[in-house]
Amino acid sequence: MAKSFTLNLNQIPKELKLIMEIIKYNHNINKEYYEDIDWNKFLELAIHHRVYPILYPTIKKIDNKVIPSYVIQKLSEVYKSNIFQMLHLSSEISQVSKLFKKEGVNLLVLKGPVLATDLYGDISLRTCGDLDVLIQIEDLDKVEELLNSIGYIKDDYIKSILNDWKWRHHHVTYINHSKQIKLEIHWRLNPGPSKEPSFSEMWERKREITNTGYPFYCLGREDLFLFLVSHGARHGWSRLRWLIDIDQITRQSIDWEKLTSLMSQNQYIDVGGQALILASELLNTPIGKDMRTIINGKRSYSLAEQAIFYIERMVNLHSEPIPNQIARYHKRHLFSLMSIQQKFLFILSFLYPYPEDAENLPLPNRLHFLYFPLRPFLWVWRKTSKHVISRGI
Repeated sequence: MAKSFTLNLNQIPKELKLIMEIIKYNHNINKEYYEDIDWNKFLELAIHHRVYPILYPTIKKIDNKVIPSYVIQKLSEVYKSNIFQMLHLSSEISQVSKLFKKEGVNLLVLKGPVLATDLYGDISLRTCGDLDVLIQIEDLDKVEELLNSIGYIKDDYIKSILNDWKWRHHHVTYINHSKQIKLEIHWRLNPGPSKEPSFSEMWERKREITNTGYPFYCLGREDLFLFLVSHGARHGWSRLRWLIDIDQITRQSIDWEKLTSLMSQNQYIDVGGQALILASELLNTPIGKDMRTIINGKRSYSLAEQAIFYIERMVNLHSEPIPNQIARYHKRHLFSLMSIQQKFLFILSFLYPYPEDAENLPLPNRLHFLYFPLRPFLWVWRKTSKHVISRGI
């Protein structure tokens, strides 16, 4: 691909640059990349970015005069630990899938060991902290009963008013404490106001993964690309693992014309372009002619440049509290990812009542419609109250 734009990678830590070079070029790396490396930081970044499963098999082949033995030993430990974790999760997703199939619940596996097998051909080459599956929203109550029957307890009870949970949220979490497994049940790929294919559309395009010991249904290639792109972008590509997923899927059989149409229909073209540019710049992902229609002009490059902010820093968006500087930047970046239509719907959604409105002014259920005209006043009331409290008045 003839590049007309180059991302500014000067502020990326040299330890992370070395990690990316090892991933890109195996062990044939220029020696200058090994100079003045803080090996503790190298380990910290490898673990943060969840790339040690793909890093370790290569690193153990490199001359240990270049890489300290304790670094190789630590990578070996986390690599082996991850294999046990993935086997544990593989067994569990098999049990859950069998139960759901028996009870007539259509299930699409989104991530976890099935994704590792699908993209990498080996569960040992990707990490996974929990299990994520997609179902029809109509099956939620039935799924909760089924999960309760095998030891899962709902972890996050979503506050909601006027059924806003259906579009403001996209999953609910269940935990099996005895097995120490977290399972996220999705009814959408992403929270609203994002646009995405319906479950029935994705079910029609599903693929069957059979080389896992038990057959699983997962997203079609094009739907999976849309999901991986939207998920990674929503998290600022703050873990390199998500870009490695993009690198892997682009090397597989994708109908790029069909994908371009799907991304365009769901307003993800620029976000898809962001992912491909980042993967190309950071991991040398090859960009073929049939992929260029997704790299759609300056906006994709602008979004990719914004994402370097997360790569330069070790950002963890799942660890509260998020530093104010990171939180403010991420809030702006999420808004910039939206299409014009999505931005309009997002701003319009502020007029829809929030659960906090009912907490501030409790009303009987039959009068909840009054929160619509009252919403601006309740919003001002909360902001004013917070300001008074913060000043200690």
